Amino acid sequence: MSSLIVRSHFSSAYCVFYPPLCSSHFFSCLKSRLPAIKVKYLLLAWLGILIASWVIYMQYASYSELCRGHVCHMVICDHYRRGIISGSSCKALCDQRTLTLQHCMSTSSTHQVYSGLWKERPVVIKCGIEDPVKTDGAPDSVLRQEMSLFDKPTRGTSMDEFKEMLHNFLKAKLGEQPSLSTLVDRVITLADVNKDGKVSLAEAKSIWALLQINEFLLMVALQEKEHTPKLLGFCGDLYVTERVGHSSLYRLEVPHYLQALIPEALSSSLNHWLAPAWPRRARITIGLLEFVEEVFHGSYGSFLICDASPHHVGYNSKYDCKMANLRNVASEAVVRGFLRGRRCETNADCTYGRDCTATCDRLVKQCNTEVVQPNLAKVCVLLQDFLLFGAPSDLRGDLEKQLRTCVTLSGLASQMEVHHSLVLNNLKTLLWKKISNTQYS
Repeated sequence: MSSLIVRSHFSSAYCVFYPPLCSSHFFSCLKSRLPAIKVKYLLLAWLGILIASWVIYMQYASYSELCRGHVCHMVICDHYRRGIISGSSCKALCDQRTLTLQHCMSTSSTHQVYSGLWKERPVVIKCGIEDPVKTDGAPDSVLRQEMSLFDKPTRGTSMDEFKEMLHNFLKAKLGEQPSLSTLVDRVITLADVNKDGKVSLAEAKSIWALLQINEFLLMVALQEKEHTPKLLGFCGDLYVTERVGHSSLYRLEVPHYLQALIPEALSSSLNHWLAPAWPRRARITIGLLEFVEEVFHGSYGSFLICDASPHHVGYNSKYDCKMANLRNVASEAVVRGFLRGRRCETNADCTYGRDCTATCDRLVKQCNTEVVQPNLAKVCVLLQDFLLFGAPSDLRGDLEKQLRTCVTLSGLASQMEVHHSLVLNNLKTLLWKKISNTQYS
């Protein structure tokens, strides 16, 4: 009996190593285990299908909610054909069809952003539309909502009156600046699409609607600055800018509906792996620091970065920094106006945008008007992750020290001027010394 058991075990082992010599026993073993294998792989297959279906559905739902470029096109071209609006891009968009919307990049249903082509040149097309919740869904209701955008100036407004309108508006948005008259002339020149030395009612309505968009106003005010995307054209309140090759500091952007499934450490590691070489990141950083200088006490006042997100800072193929999104940059005058007299219980109640925060005076329960954290400190928080990984070993210690000093900067007026400039210049000098006289400079 024991001999039979030994032989049985031996034959089983023999069949494992030499199945062709014991095929009948091998296939009988396989058949006994096949149902369990089938069930396991069937469950894995179904799980994969469910996850893939959910991702596709969320992608489609997100696209249909956020991407409504066809509404923008319909509204703008309807207004243009009726003579309500004008612009340098209207013919290309509505008649010649040489300006086309392509890939949707919108993150808000009310602010449409598309990559596109204009005479084979890559561009970005931006357009604002009413919140779909506020309309009854019919196309004519959307048109009625959009009509309110182009209600000023009214017929009969003289050129002098329009210039005064512009001056008062810019003063409210940028504060009292000695160069406002120059900016008014720049706006008038931009509005005069046909270059006849006059501004028609349609041209005036278009430029007035565009100036209500914070990003457009900043692009006009900062148009000569190196790190601001160039404005290429407009039609009504739709405007066209140059396309920034990389619209974010990081290449991988996890959709919001997948963030719970993908650990932050994993996405951060992947972005580190996909990032440009360190000298190129240093070049991008120098450009970002130059932008901070440009908006600090410029020709038209100071501007505050109220959402220092890596998704708002981009760069081109030469690794020159370009601000891909200026919607979260606000003039100091606007932020102060928002904070002045505002009721508060905590500092969080004194926040403009995402992170332009002032202190709350708890005695009088009102916000102070000075933002605590300056632009440079917010940018340095961003750079701690972007710049430190992969940094040269002989530079890393000094770089960490400079960034630690930078992130602790206070926005109070007593510390802003000298200390701000000193820290910024030290950082730029440290980086430039490392990459100067190399292929990356």
